[in-house]
Amino acid sequence: MYPILADSLVTCPIVKKGEYNYFVHPITDGIPDIDPGLLREIAVGMIRRLNLTDVKYIVTAEAMGIPIATAISLMTDIPVNIIRKRRYGLPGECDVCQVTGYSKGEMYINGISKGDRIVIVDDVISTGGTMNGIIEALESIGAEIVDIAFVIKKGKPILKLPYSYLVAIEVTDTVRIVDQSA
Repeated sequence: MYPILADSLVTCPIVKKGEYNYFVHPITDGIPDIDPGLLREIAVGMIRRLNLTDVKYIVTAEAMGIPIATAISLMTDIPVNIIRKRRYGLPGECDVCQVTGYSKGEMYINGISKGDRIVIVDDVISTGGTMNGIIEALESIGAEIVDIAFVIKKGKPILKLPYSYLVAIEVTDTVRIVDQSA
């Protein structure tokens, strides 16, 4: 269903980070480059599965969610709100604890208010740690999370809200597609 995405995944390189097999891909790493056709295929797939009714913002986490959210924004005229890795100290700024399969850090939400209807998009979900932190922070603000979608699902993430994805993969010394959502 997503031929450009599928082909780019099964041909991408794998690097080791300790015992962690890390796939290097244009959508998750920006390497080697993000092909416009790939980005268009992803944006169209995400738009088809997201509930965008009366949504105020497309929310994404810095950094690799930005191209995806931007492409969706250009096609829907819904503004993008980026959860940043830098503290700005603006009024209402909300901290998020970011935890991935191989790192930990802080992120910061600005510009989202109580009652804002939002969708969250991101490049990949693997453990759910970062996204659960984002969900908790957005709920503490009082935002209404309408929908969540990822391009790639890796492993068996545990997320406190329902979500969708375009493809599920398994990573060993290669990438294998195990599911392409319809």
